[in-house]
Amino acid sequence: MATKKRAASKTSGAGSSRTPRAPARRKTPKKKAAASAGLAPLDCVIDSPEPALAELERVVTKTGGAVLGRYRDPLGGHPHLFAVVPIDKVEPTPFQRDLSETHHKRLAEVIEKTGRFLDPIVAITAPENKGGFWTPNGRHRLEAMRRLGAKAITVLLVPTREVAWQILALNTEKAHNLKERSLEVIRIYRGLLEEDGSRAESGFAFYLEDPALVTLGVCYEQNARFAGGAYHPVLRRVERFSEEPIEDAIAEHEKLAKLTLEVEANVSAAVAKLREKGLVSPYLRSFVVARINPLRWIQGELPSAEKVLTTMRDRAAKFNADKIKQEDVARAGGGVPDEE
Repeated sequence: MATKKRAASKTSGAGSSRTPRAPARRKTPKKKAAASAGLAPLDCVIDSPEPALAELERVVTKTGGAVLGRYRDPLGGHPHLFAVVPIDKVEPTPFQRDLSETHHKRLAEVIEKTGRFLDPIVAITAPENKGGFWTPNGRHRLEAMRRLGAKAITVLLVPTREVAWQILALNTEKAHNLKERSLEVIRIYRGLLEEDGSRAESGFAFYLEDPALVTLGVCYEQNARFAGGAYHPVLRRVERFSEEPIEDAIAEHEKLAKLTLEVEANVSAAVAKLREKGLVSPYLRSFVVARINPLRWIQGELPSAEKVLTTMRDRAAKFNADKIKQEDVARAGGGVPDEE
């Protein structure tokens, strides 16, 4: 109990005496000398079965699939399988971006025209109660092949299930908007709750990227039209990853999400009053949020996320649209458009 209380003091909620830190900037790896890292081609070959892959090979065989080869990845030297498995044994992980009908249909057209499936999907074993395999980043390719009636699909099988949580970080080439990123993060979070809920939230910081995205993800779950862009700059200043188990830490995010949605309801009402006055700008929401945000006047130690959001909610409820003129909005400049 004492340990849990000490851990609780490190969370981002109310009562924290530590100053929330700004999110750490990601360090871009320095460019290394050519051909100075990883394995040579012949070193990637695995001639005979090894313990790390034995169970994975059994799962492939049990599901009616076929192992085509074993290899070590050329950078980290981790063992993987190259296999073909029945397509009905593969499902997307439940925490990735929503399926795009346009994307997977167009992809199906291209695959059908070429008559070749040349881009294997990454896969891991699904949880025991699910059976088969999960793909963390091949949802559209999987659906395209299903649309074409394929019986099987080629996969790069990774024996380490934790890679499923790393995929969000690996997919840096995809242009996620804030809503997509937040929904992906909260889906990963809920998946982690099922798989490893006793582990400290801070231990998943690399996969989740930003604690504010967890809170915003809860908001988007409850309101798909939520304007998260107006609140992300506020939340990222006052939230940080907790040292508590994620099964406990999620309650703090849900509490903050509830407060954020209350702020948004009051802000939306204020924006409606400004529009009734005839004020025109795509940045009215950002203007109101800036006016009620207490952080712009605070230097040094920041208040808790709960206190900041409570202050914003109450200020938004008392927002006096009659005192605002069009030139006030114009002087405020841009920000996040209301449609964001």
